[in-house]
Amino acid sequence: MISYKPLLHTLLDKGYKKTDLYKLIGASSTTVAKIAKNEYISLKTIDDICTALNCKIEDIVEHLD
Repeated sequence: MISYKPLLHTLLDKGYKKTDLYKLIGASSTTVAKIAKNEYISLKTIDDICTALNCKIEDIVEHLD
């Protein structure tokens, strides 16, 4: 299972809220809702988040057994 828990920590560390993703990457409310539910989002979206936050993919997602 994929978890976006690291994203929430990265956002907080950089002074952002989850809702700031709308502006940072032009994400839709559907995408942000999927992140909140640990549902699939595209690698393009993950890449956009990494670029906007200047971080690595492991700062965004983690794989849980």
